[in-house]
Amino acid sequence: MLVSKKVSGQGRDQALNLLNKNVPRKDLSIHDNSRTIYVVDNGVTLGLRKILKVVGQVPDLPSCLPLTDNTRMLASILINKLYDDLRCDPERDHFRKICEEYITGKFDPQDMDKNVNAIQTVSGILQGPFDLGNQLLGMKGVMEMMVALCGSEREADQLVAVEALIHASTKLSRATFIITNGVTLLKQIYKTTKNEKIKIRTLVGLCKLGSAGGSDYGLRQFAEGSTEKLAKQCRKWLCNTAIDTRTRRWAVEGLAYLTLDADVKDDFVQDIPALQAMFELAKTSDKTILYSVANTLVNCTNSYDVKEVVPELVQLAKFSKQHVPEEHPKDKKDFVDLRVKRLLKAGVISALACMVKADSAVLTDQSKELLARVFLALCDNPKDRGTIVAQGGGKALIPLALEGTDVGKVKAAHGLAKIAAVSNPDIAFPGERVYEVVRPLVSLLDTQRDGLQNYEALLGLTNLSGRSDKLRQKIFKEKALPDIENYMFENHDQLRQAATECMCNMVLNKEVQERFLADGNDRLKLVVLLCGEDDHKLQNAAAGALAMLTAAHKKLCLKMTEVTTQWLEILQRLCLHDQLSVQHRGLVIAYNLLSADAELARKLVESELLEILTVVGKQEPDEKRAAVVQTARECLIKCMDYGFIKPVS
Repeated sequence: MLVSKKVSGQGRDQALNLLNKNVPRKDLSIHDNSRTIYVVDNGVTLGLRKILKVVGQVPDLPSCLPLTDNTRMLASILINKLYDDLRCDPERDHFRKICEEYITGKFDPQDMDKNVNAIQTVSGILQGPFDLGNQLLGMKGVMEMMVALCGSEREADQLVAVEALIHASTKLSRATFIITNGVTLLKQIYKTTKNEKIKIRTLVGLCKLGSAGGSDYGLRQFAEGSTEKLAKQCRKWLCNTAIDTRTRRWAVEGLAYLTLDADVKDDFVQDIPALQAMFELAKTSDKTILYSVANTLVNCTNSYDVKEVVPELVQLAKFSKQHVPEEHPKDKKDFVDLRVKRLLKAGVISALACMVKADSAVLTDQSKELLARVFLALCDNPKDRGTIVAQGGGKALIPLALEGTDVGKVKAAHGLAKIAAVSNPDIAFPGERVYEVVRPLVSLLDTQRDGLQNYEALLGLTNLSGRSDKLRQKIFKEKALPDIENYMFENHDQLRQAATECMCNMVLNKEVQERFLADGNDRLKLVVLLCGEDDHKLQNAAAGALAMLTAAHKKLCLKMTEVTTQWLEILQRLCLHDQLSVQHRGLVIAYNLLSADAELARKLVESELLEILTVVGKQEPDEKRAAVVQTARECLIKCMDYGFIKPVS
């Protein structure tokens, strides 16, 4: 089907999708990659050559197979997956030789169409396994053919050559070569051509070369202000609806590189029509644009990884006259926060939600990671999370947290934790979807994650566990309890408090209560001792957990008196606490102990606790103290029922 002229573009796409989803191994730990080897070597006589033929198609040539906007990209993705599925260097060398033979076999001085197909094939491979594409660029005649096609009079030749130059300059080393050899050529084409399609691609080539230094302010390739001019032209094309979608896509590609410059991204987020034009393009059927849009948004939100700068190493680098990366003034947090606000106002969430729904063959794991990074940056400010939830951001994050790269899944899970920590779960994750949030949050409790991820995951789980017993059951089944208990021992005050608050909700579950009932563990002792801490928020959470445990099981009331000799002193401190919520929980624990066993009640009455209950019970029950006074009086009534005390006549 791949090479048949009788098959439509949509049919070819479906054939590629089938191969993408079923040939490469899902898990690289499985040794068998026989399906990939079969497709490469046989596939009814060299399947790889047929895939390369699809990658090398040029829509403007008469011999072109029927294609859609996504066909060549799907073929590039398939080549990438097949190459990644190879197990050893001999297999990769064999794969490369087939590609080399196919490309060199196309070179023909008498037939320009074949040369164009060859360069288009290299261009397609560069969009898949880049290392392989880079090796093919080094073959004799490839770069020379690109330069020759740039000077061709045929527009189709120029289009292919310029696109190939753009894809070839992805790495700084290769870009440096092209800056030396190709910038003049690109500028000449840009000035002389009247074809908008060629002009915009040439501009993207210049954009890419201009951004070869990345976000490093000190490695700008072009003169001051040049990148802003290129970006302005890209935004102009992006907003021009008279230009076809495939050509406007290249304007976004240009911005994906230029927005590494902080001046460019700051100007771009202020251009609302350009932002909205990009969002509308992301929602079209042409999904080849998704990666460029995601990259642009990552740059605008500064959600890429930045290496920590160690001052001592900077001084050492300066001393040895090495280049030191510089931060642009507009990359500071205040500017980033302002850009995030503008993106949210322009409707970025609905665009992201639409992009997440794209077919898995088109939305690669790398694209998912970029989207997860953007979501996490947008969720940073708690005030913005309501807007994100209202526009469907909570639902869109779930698939990103379940599939993709390890980094992408962690970023998406962290975004979910931020939303789950402050939002009503019924609104943020309506229906059964809320149960899918639990596993990503539990994954953040891993000790390999940083403290902020642990903390916000605990807050999210606390919020979820307070909603229903089904959610508590789900959290328990995901084996989160040992991790929650682990953080209750943590030295960090906030982590310990968050874990205790989560446990306070979890003890409502019967299976969790059974863990406390089991002999040979110190779970109950830990909760009792946490009630004696100085931090009133920690005391409040621990006392709440203890109140519910002692109310649920009389055995735990008796066990509480055995786990530590300090239990009575801690209980008295709770009942005298100046924070009414803590005091109320302490009195509830006292009532539970009094109700559990007559001998235990006698022990309590003989202690100073009776005096405390009497003092509290005599207070005037105003609006704030009503619950506290009422509970103290119920404790005294219980003592009267046992006959330990008598009412004053």
